[in-house]
Amino acid sequence: MATRKSRTSRKTRGIRGAAVVVATGVAAAACSAPGGGTGGQAADSVVIGVASEPDTLSPLLGYGKDGNSKIFDGLLARDADLRLRPALAEALPEIGDGGRTYTFTLRDGVKFSDGEPLTAADVVFTYKTVLDPDTNNTARSELAAVKDVRAAGDDKVVFTLKYPYAPFAGRTVLPIVPEHIAGKQDPNTGSFNTEPVGTGPYVLAGWRKGEKLTFKANPHYWGGAPKVKKVTMAIVEDDDVRATRLRSGDLDGAVLPPNLAATFKSDSGRRTYRATSYDYRAVTLPTGDEVTGDRAIRRALDAAVDRRAMVDKILDGAGRPAYGPLPVDDPWFAQDVERAHDPGKARRILDTAGWKPGKDGVRVKDGRRAAFTLLYPTGDKVRQDHALAYASDARKAGIDVRAESATWEVIEPRMGNDAVLAGFGSTGDPDFGLYTLLHSSLAGDGFNNMSHYDNPAVDRALDTGRRSQDPAARRAAYDTLQRELVKDPGYTFLTHIDHLYVLADRWDGPTTQVEPHEHGFASGPWWNVEDWQPKT
Repeated sequence: MATRKSRTSRKTRGIRGAAVVVATGVAAAACSAPGGGTGGQAADSVVIGVASEPDTLSPLLGYGKDGNSKIFDGLLARDADLRLRPALAEALPEIGDGGRTYTFTLRDGVKFSDGEPLTAADVVFTYKTVLDPDTNNTARSELAAVKDVRAAGDDKVVFTLKYPYAPFAGRTVLPIVPEHIAGKQDPNTGSFNTEPVGTGPYVLAGWRKGEKLTFKANPHYWGGAPKVKKVTMAIVEDDDVRATRLRSGDLDGAVLPPNLAATFKSDSGRRTYRATSYDYRAVTLPTGDEVTGDRAIRRALDAAVDRRAMVDKILDGAGRPAYGPLPVDDPWFAQDVERAHDPGKARRILDTAGWKPGKDGVRVKDGRRAAFTLLYPTGDKVRQDHALAYASDARKAGIDVRAESATWEVIEPRMGNDAVLAGFGSTGDPDFGLYTLLHSSLAGDGFNNMSHYDNPAVDRALDTGRRSQDPAARRAAYDTLQRELVKDPGYTFLTHIDHLYVLADRWDGPTTQVEPHEHGFASGPWWNVEDWQPKT
């Protein structure tokens, strides 16, 4: 999503196929952890550089909702190929009543890191709190199908849905919290947000805001005590600084943009990992603005942008053109929506709509210039380059886009009125990524529907895709949605990007999954750090 720091990724889907290990290495040099202490010298310790930190560590407010939290577990989890597998549940759910009930039996003997046993009451508490409208969880709509959740004894949980919701099992990767702790606090302001207790492989050992989070292995983890005993996530927002600290040995691994990852290609002590993803960059076009809200402007920008050049020049080929929110190799992608870079078409659209070139070449209509500001986050080189390329393409059509860098603290209050170079993408099912991006009921709800997009045909398609059990009906709905976005684009979709990581080659076991937008903190080759083994 449009993440600021590590705000829960509200848009993300998964592509078939494995991620690719690009370069190989041999041994790694020693390195020191940020803020003192040893990092890479110990085989049971790892220091990772990431671009952002979470606002909260509470699943009640959205943390870890798509899985891979190191502190918590959900009823289910996803394996390396994104298939659902049991986690806190001992098996996949029993589905009844035509897809309206899901029954989970809990794994025996699971304890929270404070020693208290996991029970069905904890699961019920977690879901009911997330669904409570007084809880500040902007991802609540993802559980809109849930009518009721109840315990059937200590080890069974039964979900009753309002309607059959085909991808519901994928929503149960939501992390479970302990009622005996979180239930005694205000979910919005309580200390649990920064002092979490879960069932996961790691326990939070320390959090210095803006600098690092440190995790230690949970010796009572139901999946077996991890061999990597300490994980430090160093918060380094600037891409160049992250690369410099990795090169100096201050970090064991880092998420990097393609141009910086390439500088480590010949490093014999490190491996570069490349993960395909549903992560895309897009420009939000707020419908309330007289320029970005004009359909002709939006259609012209869609035709003017050179997506292939962005992939080749900005991503060094590590990505694909984005013709909508779903990648071209996704099974739900509508094959007839690919379109060529066509600046001539862009100019014709504007001419027909009455946007005429002014003396300075910028189009004018009814005394208003075709001009707007495009915000992008400071320190994010990939978004900066996308923003500048977008502005250049737009100018050739007579639209003046002023690219402006800012912190997320500055961007957030302005994103309802100004365009933003945003990121989205969710794994699991098209509903997971598209509903929150486009449904009019979520307009302006945090990072949901940032463009305030309102298209009745798209709303109907989203509702059909969410409620139908018929695969053919769902496919038709999402095909319709993608074609409507071509006719009425509320965003300019630019590129789907591959995620690149560089990691010291000191462990056996690092792999990558196909990833959502959110990456680095819970994704990357350290998504399964609890399974790593030190190389001997």
